Amino acid sequence: MPILDNPRHELFAQNLAKGMSRDQAYSMAGFKPHRQNAHRLMTKDDVMMRVDELKTRIAEKAEWSAADRLSALKRISDTSEAEDPRVAVSAIAEANKMQGSHAASKHQHSGPNGGPIPCPVPPD
Repeated sequence: MPILDNPRHELFAQNLAKGMSRDQAYSMAGFKPHRQNAHRLMTKDDVMMRVDELKTRIAEKAEWSAADRLSALKRISDTSEAEDPRVAVSAIAEANKMQGSHAASKHQHSGPNGGPIPCPVPPD
């Protein structure tokens, strides 16, 4: 669907697609605040079709699959391996974390036999 003919209707649709409430979107589009008119504009077919189209576009842009991320990390690793091996190692480590093949870190929540964790430095 093309951009709406009325620029304020288009801005209203864009604001709704971004997640604003209809009252906020109505005011931000340059209209004088009026709840009933905001609701009425929201129910117009062309406005709602435009909002749906914009939401779909936003979702497509936000969607970056795990395969895409792994592919990007591989490219980073491959291109930086000779120039700066630390970047390559970091990219590989991040890819390992994504796939779950990294060493889990140990977190101590209690001391011996479930008691308090001993203080390494004796208190004064």
